[in-house]
Amino acid sequence: MGERLAREWTVCKVHLMPVETDQFGPQLLVGLDRGRGRPLRSALERELRAAIHAGRLHAGTALPSTRALAAELGVSRGVVVEAYAQLAAEGYLLTRAGAPARVAAVAAPADDDDRPWEAWPAVRHDLRPGRPDLGSFPRRVWLGAMRRALATAPLSASGYGDPRGAPELRAELAAYLGRTRGVATAASGVVVTAGVQQGLGLLARALAARGVRRIAVEEPGFPIHRLLLARHGLEPVPVGVDEEGVRIEAIVDAGVDAALLTPAHQFPMGAVLSAERRAALLAWAAETGALIVEDDYDGEYRYDRAPVGALQGLDPERVVYLGSASKALAPTLRLGWVIAPGSLRGAVAEEKAWADGGSPGLEQLALADLISRGEIDRHLRRMRRVYRTRRDALLAAAARHLPAARALGVPAGLHLAFALPDARDEKALLAGAARRGVGVFAIRRRPPGERRGHTVLLAGYANLPEPAVPAAVRALGAAVTAAPAAASAR
Repeated sequence: MGERLAREWTVCKVHLMPVETDQFGPQLLVGLDRGRGRPLRSALERELRAAIHAGRLHAGTALPSTRALAAELGVSRGVVVEAYAQLAAEGYLLTRAGAPARVAAVAAPADDDDRPWEAWPAVRHDLRPGRPDLGSFPRRVWLGAMRRALATAPLSASGYGDPRGAPELRAELAAYLGRTRGVATAASGVVVTAGVQQGLGLLARALAARGVRRIAVEEPGFPIHRLLLARHGLEPVPVGVDEEGVRIEAIVDAGVDAALLTPAHQFPMGAVLSAERRAALLAWAAETGALIVEDDYDGEYRYDRAPVGALQGLDPERVVYLGSASKALAPTLRLGWVIAPGSLRGAVAEEKAWADGGSPGLEQLALADLISRGEIDRHLRRMRRVYRTRRDALLAAAARHLPAARALGVPAGLHLAFALPDARDEKALLAGAARRGVGVFAIRRRPPGERRGHTVLLAGYANLPEPAVPAAVRALGAAVTAAPAAASAR
């Protein structure tokens, strides 16, 4: 071939255990140019050095044994021994008798995108709403469910399943939600998702494809959902809320095609949509053909009486129900569900199929196992007692250290909203709280007829054991006292 020489690429056999034999050892893709008159040892050194510099071989990566790599490359073992020794001398490899050679920590291309995504950086006093008690996740129970899923799942469960979700979980969810939340559906109506956020995104795409353009959202409400709807081509239209929940006349006046609501426990103000407004909302949907999207994000937690039933159970053909295991168990499971009317069911399922082909199967089987065995009921009963005690402790501490603040909403959920008597500079307030080790949220609330409005603190109690509550609220009270009045309120 003259000067055009063939380049040989060899792939070594793979095994995760760095055993010093020809049959076992780490896999390594390495190119060895044999045709340029360069010694094989130098060629191997150059390839490994380039792979380390380029970041293909990461720090700590175990390399094949000298015997195994020599056999796969078809060279003498001495070639590999000398190459490894030279790279170790240059600081590229770490070698130790009886252990595999490993890549040393040397300069690699900077990766600006490798910064940790700290949506929840650690704080000393965690009053941020939105998460359950992560320490109470029933690890032993979940581990048992996963083991049973692995032991009993049919072979077909390891393949590509129904993108709508595992039949076992869909059936268990339909029965469970029917008896605990009043949801009316069969297993065929359930689509399992990677949480409510994905479910809402699937629904938004399905609605946009059908010509829906404007959707009412509560104000104040969950900002992530508002942004998500806009990303999928819908126009969020804010409508006000008060102590009875969302104002139905505002939805009617908005001229929207759909409405996204939190009727069981309005986020963040904590109201429950009254029976009269529920009836008026369903009448509006029936008259206009609009769709109601119900986000039942923490409907399992009510502390003074039985939880109010889901709106979906009153009109399954007008209401889409969204739920997840995030507040009941833990957000990391990434398991949620959409229960849509028959007219939308196929479109949501199709969007799910295109999105990811279906949620992880073993986790679905494990959740189905927990529901069928009553473990979810037992866990929720225990956590209701825990959360109620923490909520009471937060109220007692607020009465002492935030005496001017007024608690809003009903005894439910995982957070409290405290209305301050005036409007503070929320940015300065949150910065002062952070300096004191407190994580908390704050919003500006301007009810109809109020020009200046007032500041509302959103304080979660799920991740704060009772003994830690007084110190947390004392520090928060100091931050509130130090925060200046809002510019518009001066």
